[in-house]
Amino acid sequence: MAPPPGEPSDALIERCTDVTERLRSGYTTGACAAGAAKAAIIGHINGQMPESVEITLPKGQRVVFPVCQDELGRAVVIKDAGDDPDCTDGAHVTASVSLIDGDEVRISGGEGVGVVTKAGLGLTVGHAAINPVPRRMITDAIREVTDHGVEVIISVPGGEEMARATTNDRLGILGGISILGTTGIVKPFSTAAYRASIVQQIDVAAANGQRHLVLVTGSRTETAAIGLFPNLDPVAIVEVGDYTGVAIKRAASHQPDVITWIGMVGKVAKLAQGLLMTHFHRANVDTELLADVARSVGSNESLVLEATATTTARHFYESCRSEGDLRPLVELTRLATTTCFEAVGHRVPVEVFMVDFDSLQVIADHRLTP
Repeated sequence: MAPPPGEPSDALIERCTDVTERLRSGYTTGACAAGAAKAAIIGHINGQMPESVEITLPKGQRVVFPVCQDELGRAVVIKDAGDDPDCTDGAHVTASVSLIDGDEVRISGGEGVGVVTKAGLGLTVGHAAINPVPRRMITDAIREVTDHGVEVIISVPGGEEMARATTNDRLGILGGISILGTTGIVKPFSTAAYRASIVQQIDVAAANGQRHLVLVTGSRTETAAIGLFPNLDPVAIVEVGDYTGVAIKRAASHQPDVITWIGMVGKVAKLAQGLLMTHFHRANVDTELLADVARSVGSNESLVLEATATTTARHFYESCRSEGDLRPLVELTRLATTTCFEAVGHRVPVEVFMVDFDSLQVIADHRLTP
């Protein structure tokens, strides 16, 4: 039987799978920063910089980074992004450290690391754009060496120039790149290969008798899915990234008992707009829609105004949580479910879960059935 219109053929899937297997993975800026920080504290305590360091990634893998020094004596790990077309490939992720009173690990950004200037990113305004998982990785790496208080400064010379190839400026991250990564690993990106891998994973799940297919947008929502459906075979949970349209249509072609989609507010809002490709380059979040949703459920005017006060859905989400009014989030989830249900031609039950950024608890869910 031919694949659904617009979906990769089996031959294309095989070719893309071969390509994916040949592509080389790399490491995130967060992992490199943790390696540089560990090298810096070893050098500070021992008086000699190590030639390499070993750190633990979030999923438990131990990896080794070569280390060098810059002209200021700071520890440097040169980022290797593998075969991913990453603008930070080759970046000199740099760390300097000093011992401080107490037992706290303080982490800040130096040259080339962006500063957060807008709310809605889950980071503190006015602070360095170093995300929570990299901060934990840096702290854990330091703690492998000492329990003493340590101040760490992460720098990326040339980071401001690198950031021009990103959307940092639009998001209000100014002056450099972000220190990112939830797994420590950069997986090579190929659009055709990625789409084909999604299709392949769904087909494998269906071929193995899975009647409940769960589509997640990333590693965090995968964790949420495992918590929500602990008895589900892991093969039934498929990471689809921004390719909800590709994934949900392929899943529906197997006539499962139900398709579950799990995401956070940004991608839920895109689905609520009727967009099945949720990448931020394709379209911005429609803040007027957020405002209309808030009005439609009777939210107060201050929350309606918050909807258009930023370019991020996360800011609106945090405002709803702060106001104690989750009705707009429930309505967004309903609209997102409608988009997905229409995409599968009303043929199979579809449910959408919106989960929290930090706790991964379900904030809203909706289900539609033929």
